[in-house]
Amino acid sequence: MALSLPLAPLRRRSNLLIFALIFVPCSLLVLVSGPDLSQEQVLVQRLAELQARLQHLDLMHRARQEEVYVLSQQLGQLLTSGDANASSPLLSAEARLVLRNLTGLALTQDGANSSSVAGGQLLRLPSVYHFLPHLMDNPLSLRPAFTLSRSRSGVSIVMGVPTVKRELQSYLLATLQNLLDSMSVEEAADCLIIVFVAEVDQEYVLQVARQIEEQFRDQVESGLIEVISPPASYYPDLDSLQQTLGDPLERVRWRTKQNLDFAFLMMYAQPKGTFYVQLEDDILAKKNFISTMKSYALQKIADKSPWFVLEFCQLGFIGKMFKCVQLPWLIQFFLMFYNDKPVDWLLDHLIQSKVCRFDKDAKDCKKAKSQLWIHYKPSLFQHIGTHSSLKGKVQKLKDKQFGKVPLFYPHSNPDAEVTSDIKNYKQYSLVKAYRGETYFWGLLPQPGDHLTFTFKYPVRLKRYLFRSGNAEHPSDRFYNTTVEVMPDSNLVNLSKNDFNTTSDGFFIVGKFDSLGVAEGFVDSKLNPVKAIRLNVHSDSENWAILSEILVEAASGR
Repeated sequence: MALSLPLAPLRRRSNLLIFALIFVPCSLLVLVSGPDLSQEQVLVQRLAELQARLQHLDLMHRARQEEVYVLSQQLGQLLTSGDANASSPLLSAEARLVLRNLTGLALTQDGANSSSVAGGQLLRLPSVYHFLPHLMDNPLSLRPAFTLSRSRSGVSIVMGVPTVKRELQSYLLATLQNLLDSMSVEEAADCLIIVFVAEVDQEYVLQVARQIEEQFRDQVESGLIEVISPPASYYPDLDSLQQTLGDPLERVRWRTKQNLDFAFLMMYAQPKGTFYVQLEDDILAKKNFISTMKSYALQKIADKSPWFVLEFCQLGFIGKMFKCVQLPWLIQFFLMFYNDKPVDWLLDHLIQSKVCRFDKDAKDCKKAKSQLWIHYKPSLFQHIGTHSSLKGKVQKLKDKQFGKVPLFYPHSNPDAEVTSDIKNYKQYSLVKAYRGETYFWGLLPQPGDHLTFTFKYPVRLKRYLFRSGNAEHPSDRFYNTTVEVMPDSNLVNLSKNDFNTTSDGFFIVGKFDSLGVAEGFVDSKLNPVKAIRLNVHSDSENWAILSEILVEAASGR
């Protein structure tokens, strides 16, 4: 023991020295570098994402369990019916034994079903057939009549874009192009756009599908864009609806069909992703809207905020996000009250039913609803259509929180004399558009109309870009219109057999595509040129806008 006493302080000093050698450098490192908050935030978001996906997988598991349970019920009813007909059994003894083992309906000692002895008659749960009994007339009523799909699933965000045949103009292709242009490559790989053509005219459905497939071939092939349509048997008799809210039958029919359309689209979309976002076919989106929505939703989950809907646009049903695991509540609510109220009112009533108290005032109800219905600012979507799918209805509402939308893109172009056969509307002249002061807005282009830019001096043209339509009027485009140039014939000797030419000596170098854009490069053999023009070849049902005019000259003349 005498020898151990002096060693104890020495051992303690050694331990302190080792501790100091390890702790002090680590402390200095922490003090110098500081906490890596960005890494912590990424980890928190990742955990929230895993939690959301786990909830979605649990939903899918319960859906399979439900299918097994429903089948078990049906088999049990079949068994009960067979046993009731003992004199002439519907099933053989072997079949009844197998069904009892599957359904848990064991026989008692006297041969009776245990469920009957316990008074346990199988209960029939309410289903979609209670609210839409006509669906039982056709087994295909709840299957899409048309599907263009590569079966993409497991994404973070599924977007539903319902569209119908409009009498005046369609915004669908412009909306899809805007959604795609507003995504990054990473965002596009983690989402799905479902275009729901809410029409039973298969010719029209195929026409829309062909347009989408031609315009967005890569996105369809990758599975980013899907197209579906409902069967005619999905809808009840829309001419025999009960008129509610004092609305005329035409409006009741329109809002009833919209309720059923949203329910069908949500049922189809539910198993394909973690979050579902309801959109429309006539909107604009802000850049990187996918990442913004996903990050906001995951942050709410990480904060343990029990939201039901996240609102990324204040208009109607645009930009409303739901967890796919909670869509069944919404779908069931729509199917129960599809004939009674508009879809956005039903959403409000559902939230109100969940949180509002009868013994509290409207202010308390509004506060309670705001806990489940959360508004994101600024808005990520803007409504651009003016003609509703309801005949005669004009929709001019705009979301003020979205901010200003650029209606034209100015450029500095070579000096030129500008002429147009198309009369401009108010101050939206072609001269001002060419100078980058505004956009050109012309009245009803006709075959043979020209928009001509004659340069002060011959110009070596490198590139041209003419963009028609704008955010507020996406359908006011140039259709069947070519881009043509007139070479400086005094300097260049051209063989017209090498190019397509017009009767008055212009050379055709491009044309407007289905989205109203003409872009390209000018062959060096045609340079320099003294004029470039747009040549209209067919009648247009709409006015025409040039929101961007770029005539880019090569360096030097």
